[in-house]
Amino acid sequence: MPDAAVPEMSGRSRPLVAIPGRFSAASALRFRAVVAAERLAAAVFAAGGEPVIVLPERDASNGERLGWADAVLLPGGGDLAPASYGETQSHDAVYGVDTAQDAFDLAVAIWALGQAIPLFAVCRGLQVVNVALKGTLVQHMDVPHRSRLESVQIVAGSQLRSVLGADEAKVSCFHHQRVATLGRGLVATAYSTDGTVEAVELPGARGYFSAVQWHPEDTYDVDPAQQALFDAFVAAAKH
Repeated sequence: MPDAAVPEMSGRSRPLVAIPGRFSAASALRFRAVVAAERLAAAVFAAGGEPVIVLPERDASNGERLGWADAVLLPGGGDLAPASYGETQSHDAVYGVDTAQDAFDLAVAIWALGQAIPLFAVCRGLQVVNVALKGTLVQHMDVPHRSRLESVQIVAGSQLRSVLGADEAKVSCFHHQRVATLGRGLVATAYSTDGTVEAVELPGARGYFSAVQWHPEDTYDVDPAQQALFDAFVAAAKH
């Protein structure tokens, strides 16, 4: 007889969305915490998903740990180690590097793409996917896009154009790095006015994939176009 305290998976109405956690030294729990941005989780929940924060285990970088997940969201965070994309020196502005976090995120990206698990990548998440597919990054932009709204142009005919329903969008940015060379198979689907790649897609991908350099969770509750990104992602997870 099944344990009454454990709900049957067939009865789940919300797909499980795995979000790799970020380590935080600031915590009321007395020790370092594993966290995710509240607004990111809230946007997933508003779209009908169940956000589940995952420990980026330091001695395990195998994405197959997430085999239970219906979808994966790669969130923002600190910078990837420049060595992960072939740089031998690090710019003074590089911050928040955690090589264990990098290993886990990169493995999760490769696993999700390989298994056709719906994958949505935000800010650092886009950079993770780019590096996982052998692309490179600019370590520090001359004019960082930090704490400001950017106008981005959406490429006609792209999946992003279909989801947002517009050729242009105002988006909330917080990044000082950007794509230098695109990873294998990736195409740019949005640009800011200074030419920064602000979104990428993977034509021919077996599963749903979307990645944006901006933070749609910042304005999801006041901008329906930003919530639409989460809606499309969670809809893919349901199917």
